[in-house]
Amino acid sequence: MTIAETRPGSRAKRVGIPLLVAVLALFGSFGASHGQPERRAPDALMVILVLIGPIALYWMRRQPVAVLWATALSTLAYLLMQYAYGPAIFSFVIAVFYAVRSGHRVAAWVAIAALYGGHVIGRLILGINTDGIYQILLAGACFVVLAFAAELFRGHRERVAEVARARKEEELRRAGEERLRIAQELHDVVAHHISLINVQAGVALHLVDRQPEQAGSALAAIKDASKEALIELRSIVGVLRQSDESAPRQPVPGLDRLGHLISRTSGAGLEVHAVVHGDPRPLPTSLDRAAFRIIQESLTNIVRHAHATTATVRIQYGEENLVLQVDDNGQTLAGPPREGNGIIGMRERATALGGTLTATRTPTGALRITAHLPL
Repeated sequence: MTIAETRPGSRAKRVGIPLLVAVLALFGSFGASHGQPERRAPDALMVILVLIGPIALYWMRRQPVAVLWATALSTLAYLLMQYAYGPAIFSFVIAVFYAVRSGHRVAAWVAIAALYGGHVIGRLILGINTDGIYQILLAGACFVVLAFAAELFRGHRERVAEVARARKEEELRRAGEERLRIAQELHDVVAHHISLINVQAGVALHLVDRQPEQAGSALAAIKDASKEALIELRSIVGVLRQSDESAPRQPVPGLDRLGHLISRTSGAGLEVHAVVHGDPRPLPTSLDRAAFRIIQESLTNIVRHAHATTATVRIQYGEENLVLQVDDNGQTLAGPPREGNGIIGMRERATALGGTLTATRTPTGALRITAHLPL
């Protein structure tokens, strides 16, 4: 027995459906007998045959095929005994629908054909007066309608299940994309500001004993970087909590804040030059934010790893693409650059917009980040 079958609601349904069918079939059969005096009068055998089907329905979830044949045989015996036509067939109809729903379609069709064929052939063998050809064809048509109705029911349930499955997959996909986006935002915000704080802290420690009057600017830069980090982190956490409380939030970072980014990075000792080609114009929010984050992470990598003194940021506004290129004059290295979380995150941002990002070496051996983002 599965966990679902042990639940009170599931067990009540397993008992309630057979009980309801038994009451309807039994009283309905007695009522039909009064309206069909030419048929066999009700007796104990009729009661037994009528109740076999509802009792079998109790095991429908575990043994749908066995229940299907039990209801088919009891219904066939009921018909061959010439009891009144009536709701005695309810159990068989329910068993057919459940068998088709649970995937036993062939068994359901075979059971329908066996019941119909057994009824016709059994009447001939037993010498029972057969109904007219039209009545026989009508009964056959009813059984065919039953089979097709069961198939339509199965198809409807499969479509509903497919829609629900597709919706669930879409929700999971969106949740995964949102987690990735938040992870990228956290990485970019934390890595950039902590890198600046680390550099400025090193400067402050170097100057505090030798030139204490100049350590103030480094400490001020640390204060500003930590304040901005806290603001951006609180904004991201607010999105995660989906809170409505008012919190200090900055505008969505874009290329309009490039000057602020450059000046802040220059305060960490890295001289940054910006070169813009083409006519700057408003960009879609997602593209604008991705471009800013790619430049920010590129400068963060230079501050942390390149041991460079200058960096150049080139932005080209093309007809179809926005091209970003960040170079530095760091230490000369051979071979392709090692890709860590920073470069991987930048490439994921570019790919999400249908673009590309490459990390290569300049002719002097320094690092070059190039991104093509479609407009």
